[in-house]
Amino acid sequence: MTPYEQLALKELKQWQRQMLRKPSTVNRLAKSVQTWVNNLIPEKIHEVITTTIKQMTRAVLFGAEFITPQPSPAPTFELREAAVFKRITFYKTAGAAEGGVAGAGGFLLAIADFPLLLSIKLKLLFDIAAQYGYPIDDYRERVYILHIFQLAFSSQQRRKEVYLQMVDWEEKSKLLPEDIHAFDWRQFQQEYRDYIDLAKMAQLIPGIGAAVGVVVNYRLIDKLGKTAMNAYRMRWEETTKQLA
Repeated sequence: MTPYEQLALKELKQWQRQMLRKPSTVNRLAKSVQTWVNNLIPEKIHEVITTTIKQMTRAVLFGAEFITPQPSPAPTFELREAAVFKRITFYKTAGAAEGGVAGAGGFLLAIADFPLLLSIKLKLLFDIAAQYGYPIDDYRERVYILHIFQLAFSSQQRRKEVYLQMVDWEEKSKLLPEDIHAFDWRQFQQEYRDYIDLAKMAQLIPGIGAAVGVVVNYRLIDKLGKTAMNAYRMRWEETTKQLA
């Protein structure tokens, strides 16, 4: 194992411990408040939000593959991750710029930022998967991408559940249903919305919306990129062990 691979493995182990960490008192309290608020929202509104995110996410999942390069991993793991870092940097810059424009444009543009940011995030995950050499036209790889998304933008309790679903993915993916409609879209949209609500709501405040949009989008995409790298490092380690 090269020095870079040893460093990547060390970072992976630290990340895995974070994924398995129990929810703190603050985490549990925040989740309880979010659940209480969700219970106050009429069911019809939940259905509309869920359907909207489902259709938008499906459109990105089934459309992005036509503009994403086919798997072309670099000859070494270090070069592969260097290419991934470049894609993350590109999308962080693009997302920050989009967030700044939306934040400066008032309420309507700030609201429009939600689906735009979602599209940017999912496109980043497609690009990262391709750099690691995974066939993104495979339905099971798209489901793994959704798991990465949940892992990055969920409560600590849900994060642990999703992480355990991703361990030994090659075997678990064989048990997946063939229909993407079987995915739990309701929980997907609630966790995502709960995670970013407070940060993104500040984007609607006149005078600071642009600055908030830049910082929040940059940090959200950075978090997603790091989560994706470790998620694929986990599969790399599992494959390495199998070949040893």
